[in-house]
Amino acid sequence: MLVDTSPFIPATSIDEVIARLDAIIDRAILERDRLGFFAVLYRTVTVAVKDGIAAGRFEDGPRMERLDVTFANRYLQAFDEHRRGGTPTGSWRVAFAVGSSRRAVIMQHLLLGMNAHINLDLAIAASDVCPGEAIAGLERDFNEINSVLTELETEVEREVCSLSPWIARLDHIDPDAGRVIANFSIDRARACSWQAAQRLALLSGEARETAIAGIDADVSLLARLIARPIGVLINLNLVLVRLRETWDARKVITVLSGKMRLRRAAR
Repeated sequence: MLVDTSPFIPATSIDEVIARLDAIIDRAILERDRLGFFAVLYRTVTVAVKDGIAAGRFEDGPRMERLDVTFANRYLQAFDEHRRGGTPTGSWRVAFAVGSSRRAVIMQHLLLGMNAHINLDLAIAASDVCPGEAIAGLERDFNEINSVLTELETEVEREVCSLSPWIARLDHIDPDAGRVIANFSIDRARACSWQAAQRLALLSGEARETAIAGIDADVSLLARLIARPIGVLINLNLVLVRLRETWDARKVITVLSGKMRLRRAAR
């Protein structure tokens, strides 16, 4: 079997990022690959950021596009390394490993992608785009993305509930672990990511690489908790959630992709 050893070529614009996400989604639909779940979610966020830039929502539009593309390339490269049998960061390895299994429910797949991408990749991307003291000037636009995610959160939950009707059961048994399994929170993740970005922006060379490895180790641990939450009651209810949700990966991707794109286009 021939192995593709050509180097990863980064995307250079948001439109190119969206096109590559479309290719991942199309392939996932064809192969019934559950890794397509996060790709659909990420495409929705990327389009929302693109729309926000066009609308003047961010303080520095060109800088935000650079951040968005740099950020996206970390996911695209990790996905590319996984497909080639390479070794992406530890947090992505956990996410991709679970992606090949039907044991996890739809929400776990999404949270594993968000965990790796927000808690690790975003901090690295922000510090790459705004190194040193320049990181302070990014804070307002960094925080504005929280508003974008908040606006999408209800929409995403509604679509997941349409495919996984018993996911709300988790809210009744443990409010902290229901919608945010293993106590994962987007707001908290982005707050931690900003703190990590500020630290990484002031580091270089071996010190920076050591810091990144430490962050990845922590994020990988959280990924394992998301994949296998602690607690008999939560795990029992996850079994019930799994039994009631749609098992067909192609249907899940198609439903999420189609409905989200239609809603974005209608705005």
